[in-house]
Amino acid sequence: MKTMLENAKAAKAQVAKLTTQEKNQALLAMADALLSHQEDILTANAADLEAAKGTVAQVMLDRLLLNEQRIAAMAQGIREVAALPDPVGRTLAEHTRPDGLKIQKVSVPMGVIAIIYESRPNVTSDAAALALKSGSVCVLRGGKEAFRSANAIVDALRAGLKAQGITENAVNLVQDTSRSSAAALMTANGYVDLLIPRGGAGLINACVRSATVPCIATGTGICHVYVEKTADLDMALNIVENAKTSRPSVCNAEEVLLVDKEIAPVFLPRLRQRLVDQARHPVELRLDETAASLIPGTPAGPQDFDTEFLDYILAVKCVDGVEEAVAHIAAHSTGHSEAIVTTDQAAADAFTSGVDSAAVYVNASTRFTDGGEFGLGCEMGISTQKLHARGPMGLEELTTYKYIIRGSGQIR
Repeated sequence: MKTMLENAKAAKAQVAKLTTQEKNQALLAMADALLSHQEDILTANAADLEAAKGTVAQVMLDRLLLNEQRIAAMAQGIREVAALPDPVGRTLAEHTRPDGLKIQKVSVPMGVIAIIYESRPNVTSDAAALALKSGSVCVLRGGKEAFRSANAIVDALRAGLKAQGITENAVNLVQDTSRSSAAALMTANGYVDLLIPRGGAGLINACVRSATVPCIATGTGICHVYVEKTADLDMALNIVENAKTSRPSVCNAEEVLLVDKEIAPVFLPRLRQRLVDQARHPVELRLDETAASLIPGTPAGPQDFDTEFLDYILAVKCVDGVEEAVAHIAAHSTGHSEAIVTTDQAAADAFTSGVDSAAVYVNASTRFTDGGEFGLGCEMGISTQKLHARGPMGLEELTTYKYIIRGSGQIR
């Protein structure tokens, strides 16, 4: 680990000096290398899947799975990052003081970015591409379930870098997947300029609690959809179904449904029909007392409105209007993504102004909270905090800035 961090720190200056053209050529070479190394990556992924069977839930196996389509999507994601404007060297602000000093605020690379993540192999290529385009070096520490896959992906990416004459140490993968390696990154002062954890609440809380390097909290998503009394019920059913079932194992999936009491007797039976009776993957509905009086389901327990299920489970609560919905979200949300379905502009305004989360939707699924869907290219993670970055973290959020002051001999 110490050698890797020293190599990463040494590579920092070279990567920071790369021109936009050099970075883009390297990214395109990395994308091509993913495809040319596809068989090696799929073989490694098959070994990861075989080892994980019986130890993780089916939805988590889906997160781990790679196929030709997903590798092609990873390569395309890198190409899309290459096509984005360079975030480094932009003049963010400038002014001239009365004494003649010209002050510029200029975007610069972060330096060495460490990412601790769990079982999603695509994070490996996304993180490497974003770090390189933003002029930074990345140190990746994946989970044991996806280690073989991540290792094969990094081998491909480093081959792409080497082909362009760029140091392979721009992209690094920690070989140790024990907790000690995560702890080492959290306390790598002088080496790591920014730490980003991507994963479940346990990982994120451990990093926030233990890190002595700058750390951004990401990911945990107890996301809500509120069906307000004026909602178009067909639209609401489509949004709820998409937010819950399109990919339940990701952080922007819906975990809690709030339904206005006025429409609950009509809406909830239709919801059960859509998500349970007619569904290919039936959703377990965990119902509060009011909802349970209207449809069959599992009585909600005390923790069900504070749980990121990452599965085909949905907590359902009936509320008396926008104010109660906003209050419930304030008490139980992790600040990720919330949505209201409504035709009432006043209700939409009250919801968007009252809910304090990174992404707040009106009449759209929470599943859009994603760097690609926001037009940022692939993302480094979803920040649920407020300092430096909030929401999907793209290239801009992976840079910092410095002031450049030009004078003509001024003294104070």
